[in-house]
Amino acid sequence: MPELILHPEHIEDPQVLVDLCPFGAMELDSQGNLSISPACKMCRLCVRKGPKGAVEFREDAVKKPAVDKSAWKGIAVYVDHVDGNIHPVTYELIGKAREMAEVIHQPVYALFLGHNIDRQAHELLHYGADQVIVYDEPELARFAIEPYTSAFEDFIHSYQPGSILVGATTVGRQLAPRVAARMHTGLTADCTILEMAEETDLSQIRPAFGGNIMAHIKTPNNRPQMATVRYKIMNAPERMPGETGEIVNRHMPSGKLVSRVEVLDIVEKPKEESIENADVLVVAGRGVKKPEDLQMLQELADLLDGQLACTRPLVEAGVMDAKTQIGLSGRTVRPKLIITCGVSGAVQFTAGMNHSDQIFAINTDPEAPIFKTANYCLVGDLYEVVPELIQRIEARKGAAHV
Repeated sequence: MPELILHPEHIEDPQVLVDLCPFGAMELDSQGNLSISPACKMCRLCVRKGPKGAVEFREDAVKKPAVDKSAWKGIAVYVDHVDGNIHPVTYELIGKAREMAEVIHQPVYALFLGHNIDRQAHELLHYGADQVIVYDEPELARFAIEPYTSAFEDFIHSYQPGSILVGATTVGRQLAPRVAARMHTGLTADCTILEMAEETDLSQIRPAFGGNIMAHIKTPNNRPQMATVRYKIMNAPERMPGETGEIVNRHMPSGKLVSRVEVLDIVEKPKEESIENADVLVVAGRGVKKPEDLQMLQELADLLDGQLACTRPLVEAGVMDAKTQIGLSGRTVRPKLIITCGVSGAVQFTAGMNHSDQIFAINTDPEAPIFKTANYCLVGDLYEVVPELIQRIEARKGAAHV
């Protein structure tokens, strides 16, 4: 590991370094000897601003051997499903994997873990996977973290894919980190952009530090490279009429698929409307002054056969449910029409909706960031604009009915 080395011969007044350290990591003992405590964050301010030569920064002397990238080929997609019903994010990731595979001329694998999934495995061949690797075992009928991780690890050791994409679903968020830990490799969560370089390094791009920057993350010294991606971030390919690729069935001994968790009962969750599946969304932002005013936006959503959604401040204020929040800390949506009302357009929010077909933004501030994303921009007070919109839509619907 890198370390800081003190050179007392260059330190005239140790108190200067003690006062300089923002983390209180420079400590003086009763004898006046200076040392660096574990509170050090390696900010290296003492190296840059301290007395010349007083503190030396040394890189890690032990270099990790470079990975043989030529031994790792292909892009794998984990097939997310419940009882064989494949989650749509899987098709989106296969489409993205297919696109990146064209750059490096390598195959696309779909890893399918479950039981009695032969028919669904054939469905994946209509979306561009070169090989669907199927682990069809009774122990994999329902998701359990230990057996699924073991099967995933077996696949990686057998096929050595250079990159692995996992949907950021309830299952994917549990499985991907555990597999990454098993393989001693990196994992980037909630990527919004993926780019493949010709030398097979995967650029994993996602908002960071509260959405203030876009972090470009790479894993150049480890394989496989792993990333999770939310639903409706990537474009799903069109279903091809004919099958391409092949299905490869693999088997694992039941002794390697043991789970120490006993499932006592499975209760089916009642179906509920989700903003992720809505064609039309009306979004309430910080510009909404009072909770009662949401009724006006709900009326607009009802007229358009849509749903009401919101930004993070309204959830934190307890005004709306977290299930209606759009953004990196909420839901990712891709409706045909989204109308934002009093929404400023922070990166965290826009990353969750910027793939919508049509974006209509209402804001009083002409410099609001949301206007850089929107297709149609209206500078105005939502309390004046929305009632007029409602009136015009009602008039249009009435005329159409007549």
